[in-house]
Amino acid sequence: MSDLNVLAFIPARGGSKGIPGKNIMPIAGKPLIAYSIIQAQESRYITRVMVSTDDAQIAAVSKEWGAEVPFMRPAEYAQDLSPDIDAFRHALEWLAANEGYQPDIMVHLRAPGPVRKVELIDEAIKLLIDHPDADAVRSVRLAQQTPYKMWQINDDGLMQPIVRVEGMPDSQSVPRQMLPKVYWQSGYVDVVRPRAILEKNSMWGDCVLPFIVEEKLFELDYPDDIPAVETALLRLQAGLPLEDDDGAQTNRHPV
Repeated sequence: MSDLNVLAFIPARGGSKGIPGKNIMPIAGKPLIAYSIIQAQESRYITRVMVSTDDAQIAAVSKEWGAEVPFMRPAEYAQDLSPDIDAFRHALEWLAANEGYQPDIMVHLRAPGPVRKVELIDEAIKLLIDHPDADAVRSVRLAQQTPYKMWQINDDGLMQPIVRVEGMPDSQSVPRQMLPKVYWQSGYVDVVRPRAILEKNSMWGDCVLPFIVEEKLFELDYPDDIPAVETALLRLQAGLPLEDDDGAQTNRHPV
């Protein structure tokens, strides 16, 4: 346990295009956002659970499940292309101005990715606590595709490698196993210190630690994602593996 103020921050705007109203739609018996709230409540380290939303219905449902919604997020920070940092910075500035409160650590839980284990959330938090010089912890998994075999087409219509490997001029033509490992940020759980956001204008600052989660990822973006997410949640609640031994349960990587 820790004496730090650890804020679970759950952004949930109301303007979803893929599935209108998805943050509060029933999934496996609960509103989607309830899973992130419950996971935060069950954490050993999280001391406060907050939802940032621009939508009155999301706010009401979040409060019913025990989260705080101390403000409504301004519309300019809840657009399709609004970056995460806008919502985080707004929350930190509002809390400082209205409550004199600043958390030591913020835990980013994304409502559309509800299939998470509380023990992994806590491991990520502890990793940052144990490394006071680090600004953030980001969940990643080994990427299925490597940028060392990717190309871009320039204005002349010619291909150029996106990145190159030092000492390996033709990395696009060597076996993948010979190339450096690369990791895809998964969004499973991210943990950040406010100084990265307020002082460095960054969601991860200058020093970020990896938190490798190789479990299957399940995110609700489109209607055809619903069966896989519901099945994974039911299996998680029953203490079962998220997929069968034959790997029958599949999903798309979150973006």
